Amino acid sequence: MKINTVLGSCDAADLGPTLVHEHLLTGMPGAYLDAADFNRKQEFANVCGAVEKVKQCGISTIIDPCPMELGRDPEFAAAISDRTGMRVIMSTGLYNDAMGIPTHFRMLDSDEIAELYVREITDGIGSTGIKAGLIKAANSGMPGFAGEKGITKVEEKVFRAAGRAQKATGVPILVHNSETAPFGREVLDILESEGVEPKRVMIGHSCGVGDMRYYFDILQRGAWLGFDRFGIEMVAPDKLRLASLIGLLGVGHDRIMLAHDTVACWLGRLGKGMRSMLKNSPNWKLTHISEDILPALRKAGVTEDAIDTLLVKNPRDYFAA
Repeated sequence: MKINTVLGSCDAADLGPTLVHEHLLTGMPGAYLDAADFNRKQEFANVCGAVEKVKQCGISTIIDPCPMELGRDPEFAAAISDRTGMRVIMSTGLYNDAMGIPTHFRMLDSDEIAELYVREITDGIGSTGIKAGLIKAANSGMPGFAGEKGITKVEEKVFRAAGRAQKATGVPILVHNSETAPFGREVLDILESEGVEPKRVMIGHSCGVGDMRYYFDILQRGAWLGFDRFGIEMVAPDKLRLASLIGLLGVGHDRIMLAHDTVACWLGRLGKGMRSMLKNSPNWKLTHISEDILPALRKAGVTEDAIDTLLVKNPRDYFAA
């Protein structure tokens, strides 16, 4: 099966070392209304510089699973890929109940949403001709927000749309899942009820959960874990993420992929909460895994073969399954 990238298609074997969850450009819904001073030319140069640095570290593919309502810009990504030589894969899909899913989509049913997902995968996003290579889905699980105690009805509808689009196209699903109130098991229940095989699903943002029973439940069902928020110390310390990763590898569980969930370019002004997170997460950058996390793994005795599995083999198998 060919993989859709922003510059065409490739084989899974071509991916090489891959960061499975990064954002070249994003913004919360409505941010474009507060982006009057957005300097696209300057931001493009800044993002290209960041991407070139991580490419020099040996990374050859970035997956950008930006939901469609969070400032997704496939033409911006294609220009960056063309300039830097970094392979970029973008997604179709919607965010969660607490922070996304515009009213238009709340008024559609699962089949209607799935139809749009399929169109973006097979024909392209809007009029760009750039095709999505995977499906993003999300649940909230955020204290004080919708979804704190479980998957909401609108999120379930969107998950079912993702499952139906996956079955129609064969592309994998990447799930945003809270680290403080994770519902990965419930997500898999919904997707499996739509006929999706767990091997086609990555439960992202798992690294800060720190619950081995939870990890085992996800992995034993055949799904993938995204350890994809290294550097966001305000949410969970990297020591916790590393301890969980090293522990899982030590007992033979290696269906894990790595990333940071960085945002190279923001639309609109940043609120106080985001400014605080950036201030308290100085290592939240595209090169952190290459420069700091991989050396820490090696120091702990993790082999080069295991690192190759995390960065190369698993992303390849995730897309090629």
